[in-house]
Amino acid sequence: MIIWINGAFGAGKSTLASGLREALNGAVIADPEDVGALLRQSMAGHPRRVRDYQNYPAWRRLTTRLVTELHQLATGHVIVPMTILNPAYAAEMFEPLSELGTPFHHVVLHAGPDSLEARIAASCEYPGEEERSEAVRSHRRRRAADYDHAATTWLHAATSNVIDTTHLTPGQTLHTVLAHLPVCP
Repeated sequence: MIIWINGAFGAGKSTLASGLREALNGAVIADPEDVGALLRQSMAGHPRRVRDYQNYPAWRRLTTRLVTELHQLATGHVIVPMTILNPAYAAEMFEPLSELGTPFHHVVLHAGPDSLEARIAASCEYPGEEERSEAVRSHRRRRAADYDHAATTWLHAATSNVIDTTHLTPGQTLHTVLAHLPVCP
């Protein structure tokens, strides 16, 4: 099974992915940010580099291939924590993954604005490096409106697995997602 975890930046995708990996025997995490970091590093200083690595067709192809290969290698659940807000990009990646002959589940974590802001404010991605952590928090705040737009225009309608985490702890979120998925831990 492939479980793609979508949602606002700072909504708890990585935390949920870690919990799912522990709860689901043999599960692995495919992190598309690693693919993005590779492309960002490779294209540094190049005139064709782009700011958002999701805009590289190569990122979308490589991420899809990474998930496919990990599914074959691990022969178990593959968990993909990644915000995708562009419906064309989602279709480009989700359609081939849905055709692999294994269940594909798109889960969206939603948090109300106040809850999301509190989570962002409390986050510390780089302990001891406040400037880097604040840069991550600023990025998440800037992208909150992008998530809201996607949520109201297509994202929530694209899946039956929208989980409102506004009042849920990470453990409650994990149990809620497990209850929505036909999985055997």
